[in-house]
Amino acid sequence: MTSSELWTRETADRYDAEEAENSSPAALDPTLDFLARLAGDGRALEFAIGTGRVGVPLRERGVPVTGIELSEPMADVLRTKADEETLPVVIGDMATTAVPGDFTLVYLVYNTISNLLTQDEQVACFENAARHLAPGGRFVIELTVPPLRFLPPGQVAVPFDVSDRHLGFDTFELVRQHLVSHHFTRDEDGRYRRGASRHRYAWPAELDLMARIAGLDLEERVGDWDGSPFTGDSAKHISVWRKPVV
Repeated sequence: MTSSELWTRETADRYDAEEAENSSPAALDPTLDFLARLAGDGRALEFAIGTGRVGVPLRERGVPVTGIELSEPMADVLRTKADEETLPVVIGDMATTAVPGDFTLVYLVYNTISNLLTQDEQVACFENAARHLAPGGRFVIELTVPPLRFLPPGQVAVPFDVSDRHLGFDTFELVRQHLVSHHFTRDEDGRYRRGASRHRYAWPAELDLMARIAGLDLEERVGDWDGSPFTGDSAKHISVWRKPVV
């Protein structure tokens, strides 16, 4: 068991409904285009595949997808969309779990590497990706840029969503590079439900060093799935590291 928090049955059952906007074609198609292009004619492995928000439609595009998922309840929801033969899933943590064969693409989306709460585990995740990649294969991560410039002296909280149905803010522990994401979500009955999750944030340069430790080279970094440039104002990045052919 890694330091990742284990998602419960209750969380899994409501996950797809709460992520409906991020699962729409308008939101998801650029992600699928990007990943399908890198997978080419090969196989793809998704770390922390969850309920299959990305993996299932990528498989429907003709890319053979295998998943690793720590939470059995999340994988159970995925099973309502695709059977084991169509989309195999191995229950285990993304830092150490191995699956048979090699892949042209390993990917980890939606800030999920931050679920690993230690630097050592995040390095192990890169090493696990490298072990699964065929020579020339690529490891892709989607991750938020830590919004520390929004923290004036003495402040530890930064809001990231303020809407009618959801209030979200992060509180930071700067020494350990930890944050807690706090969520207040309004249910249909008008009541607010509180949730929180712990994360370890990392800068792009730190991830590049993790990649070097794992024997991977940075190939591309963009500001979003549509290929927009990564700049000092980018709120997140999509980074691609390649396993050398020799």
